[in-house]
Amino acid sequence: MTFKRSLLIPLVVFLMMALFLGFGFRLDNAKILPSALLDKPVPEFRLHDLMLKEVVRSPKDLLGEVALINVWGTWCPNCIVEHPELLRISKEEDIKVYGINYRDNNAKAIEWLERFEDPYIFSVVDSEGKLAIDLGVYGAPETFVIDKKGIIRKRHVGPLNFEIWTNEIEPIVDYLKSF
Repeated sequence: MTFKRSLLIPLVVFLMMALFLGFGFRLDNAKILPSALLDKPVPEFRLHDLMLKEVVRSPKDLLGEVALINVWGTWCPNCIVEHPELLRISKEEDIKVYGINYRDNNAKAIEWLERFEDPYIFSVVDSEGKLAIDLGVYGAPETFVIDKKGIIRKRHVGPLNFEIWTNEIEPIVDYLKSF
């Protein structure tokens, strides 16, 4: 009987952990991880353009139109999953998409965009992750909606898909464009 009891303890611990993790995966990340930057300007940065290495970008390059800022990396499996939707948005929707290439290898990132197409007006190189940290990014992908003045109006954690675009992002974009 002692032998069976010793097997029961790890089983109970495992089941408790599985329940805890299962509950955690069902929670809405956007509500748990709200952005402290909502209704605030994109943080100040001066980062090199991924494709035009001599060009240094800043928040001023994002002003003038409602836009999406997408944090991505070639190492990120969910970035691959969302890439077709970003391409569709960049081609079919009336919105600019900017990229933040987060903690990535520049050569791999350029090769990846050339192979799978580039949905971005430009991507900045955030090799140290400072801009992502300033944005409160927990991982990639994350997408931000900014207004014409560069104010962050929405944060989406995780990959974009057509349903999320249609139900969550597009209504905000349409509303912001009406001003």
